[in-house]
Amino acid sequence: MTGQRLVVDIDDPEDVRLSDFRDLADADRRPDTGRGLVIAEGVPVVERMIASRFAAHAVMGVASKLDRLGSALDRLGADGPACYRVTADVMAEVVGFHLNRGVLAAAYRPPDPPLADLLAHARTVVVLEGVNDHENIGSIFRNAAGLGADAVLFGPRCSDPLYRRAVRVSMGHVLLVPFARPAWPSWPGGLEIVRRHGFRLVALTPGGDTTVARAAGADRVAFLVGAEGPGLDADTLADADVRAAIPMARGTDSLNVATATALALYERARETAG
Repeated sequence: MTGQRLVVDIDDPEDVRLSDFRDLADADRRPDTGRGLVIAEGVPVVERMIASRFAAHAVMGVASKLDRLGSALDRLGADGPACYRVTADVMAEVVGFHLNRGVLAAAYRPPDPPLADLLAHARTVVVLEGVNDHENIGSIFRNAAGLGADAVLFGPRCSDPLYRRAVRVSMGHVLLVPFARPAWPSWPGGLEIVRRHGFRLVALTPGGDTTVARAAGADRVAFLVGAEGPGLDADTLADADVRAAIPMARGTDSLNVATATALALYERARETAG
């Protein structure tokens, strides 16, 4: 259903209708951790939420930002989220700080897609192990979107990809790139599930036996990437089909994990172009 959206003006920061956006600066009370919500911040990220499987149920913003979102919200009409128009000062009291981006949207978290469904239709996936920095996770998703990865899979000890900072750094692409956090039967033994779907397991490591460029050309590739600093566990490296390095200069031993992932995906895109 489409049609003109209904916008409700709210001038009381204690209004219960704004509860999904309250106390974003308080780690113990913030809604994206304790209450199972996803928070999108800024016009481009809210637009991507609206286009995603994460169905926004509420939007709070200043007038100028809601106007910029107008056409996207109008397309949803009566089926779209509740829209609350507030001043910048009211928004600051609700969220706990001044929000320069001027608009937020909230959605409930749907279940992850089944692992088998993601692998059945993918050719390039990224598998994370121990990546516990939200900015790195957000950057990996932005790189995955821009460089053609079909899915991101989470191994053990990874941070929440739907934490507000990860969503913001990803520019909302964490809402669009399919991902799953499987209950692996074991680790890294559970990666055999990925291998059985025809994927070559390529571990990114400075001590690789070959280069990423040479390893990226298989029909289906799963890039395994580890945490900043320690990298992949020894057992994971041993379980991979290929251990691949990015050639470095000037004595540098490695790159940031999101940058390394981007270079691997770029080489993959070059190998599969055409």
